[in-house]
Amino acid sequence: MSEATYDVLIIGGGVSGTALLYELARYTDLKSIGLVEKYDHVAIVNSHGRNNSQTIHYGDIETNYTLDKARVTKRTAGMVVNFATKLSAEERDRVVFRYPKMVLGVGDKECEFLRTRHERFKELFPNLKLLERAEIAGLEPNLVEGRRKEEPIVALGALDEYSAVNYTTLSEAFVDQAQKSAAAKHMRCDVFLSTAVERIVEEDNCFKVRTPNRGTLTARYVVVSAGGHSLLFAHQMGYGLDKSCLPMAGSFYFTPKVLNGKVYTVQNENLPFAAVHGDPDVLVGDKTRFGPTALMLPLLERYNGKTFFDFLKVLRLDQNVVKALWELLKVRDIRHYIFKNFLYEVPILRERLFLKDIQKIVPSLTAKEVSFAKGFGGVRPQLIDKTRHKLVMGEAKINPGTGIVFNMTPSPGGTSCLGNAEKDMYLARDFLGFAIDTEAFERDLLSGEMPLTELERPEASSLM
Repeated sequence: MSEATYDVLIIGGGVSGTALLYELARYTDLKSIGLVEKYDHVAIVNSHGRNNSQTIHYGDIETNYTLDKARVTKRTAGMVVNFATKLSAEERDRVVFRYPKMVLGVGDKECEFLRTRHERFKELFPNLKLLERAEIAGLEPNLVEGRRKEEPIVALGALDEYSAVNYTTLSEAFVDQAQKSAAAKHMRCDVFLSTAVERIVEEDNCFKVRTPNRGTLTARYVVVSAGGHSLLFAHQMGYGLDKSCLPMAGSFYFTPKVLNGKVYTVQNENLPFAAVHGDPDVLVGDKTRFGPTALMLPLLERYNGKTFFDFLKVLRLDQNVVKALWELLKVRDIRHYIFKNFLYEVPILRERLFLKDIQKIVPSLTAKEVSFAKGFGGVRPQLIDKTRHKLVMGEAKINPGTGIVFNMTPSPGGTSCLGNAEKDMYLARDFLGFAIDTEAFERDLLSGEMPLTELERPEASSLM
């Protein structure tokens, strides 16, 4: 092998790419791995704390999660916590944070829904408590203050768990631990920052990754974890042409610190977007952050106008995309939601309009206390299946079985980073034939969690 040849090369240094770098370095007997990131630091696009809700999603207070999805998400959330709590106390406290959390039901219908959900979910989440009005007031007094006494409320809450994470510092820890593990076993582990990828070409049973400043890097196996750009690279290589990308942007609002922990609201079952919630912000300690909104935005990166042209390439607008969008717009709740969220981006109007949503959580808030969180909010690459004219919800993976995988990971991609990396590690193992130290993996990351079953592992020939 030449110096520029790797067993596995990862494109994209967000939390998903760095999680895979860590797992390959720590738990395999590969000889050389590498990661390529176009920015000068890992995890500063969608993984940055400004651009997401900084939440570890367990599936307990996310009411759009089924029991089966919650079981999987709880496992991957546990992996993040197990990794972080094995760091030094100083490092751990920069990565994960303890806050109480709850989902609030308002009105008879939502209260009954949460009571029923508690009965179904309490075995999976034994720490999840059913909280009545007085208990809610004791934990989060601003949820009750100013609310009509006759308005029914109830909540499901977990009061003493790691519920927040800084995904940038988590990614930094992944890289640090990967390089330490690689050095201990004399594995080559290169991280190339400020290195854009211009093109990926399959050639002579390897992949040539062309960059403007590092020349051509060669790898036997490639994993692309670059958000919406993953689909762009797939299309350039002729894969995933039945998929389009619809970027969904989320914005946030700040208020004075009115919550002690995370407070979610009950999800509208007709909407494929997250319901509004309030969170402590690990980057801005004296405020509460509310959101997100959801807006279709013609950019693959929220604050990078140059990605508009990349958006046009991955949209691949045709009658099938139009049909998929029409199927969405036929749903009255979705039409109303899209129009309302458009208005949430209009200066002067937006604070007063969004106030109505967050008053469901904190009734006593006033418009003068609400400010648009400028510079906060990212973009999620929402895939469209052009054949079925539907959105592809959750993680999407294009795996043609040729030694390259393309990952698009909408929320909860951060929570699922180690779980998604585990799947990619096994796919790479099936293709390259290296060994995985499953005993160490389960000891480190799966304490109290179930191992990945054969049924959950993605097939090497699968194409989503």
